[in-house]
Amino acid sequence: MMRRRLAALALTAALVGGGLAGCSSEGADVDCNLNSCTVTMDRGVDAKASVLGVDVTLKSVEGQQVTLDVGGNTVTVPVGADGTANVGGLDVTVQSVTDDQVVLKITGGGN
Repeated sequence: MMRRRLAALALTAALVGGGLAGCSSEGADVDCNLNSCTVTMDRGVDAKASVLGVDVTLKSVEGQQVTLDVGGNTVTVPVGADGTANVGGLDVTVQSVTDDQVVLKITGGGN
């Protein structure tokens, strides 16, 4: 529980303290606000993004299941709001999957 709170505090501090400019990506677009980051990853390339110091890589998409590497942890997340996974203190939700892109929402895991 304490680890989740620390992760949420770190997320908030990074966003407020200039972490918005610290995101980077290859084959992805990262858009952050005070509560979360939306990551749009291109399919068919080695899409990866660094979100608040955590590396997120798109590994594969099979049907409605998306496999990601989040901070060195492999996780498979179903598409939609019911498919949120807590990985490395972050909540990761797959918002949508198209032939060209995967859209993720990443928030602090403090809930």
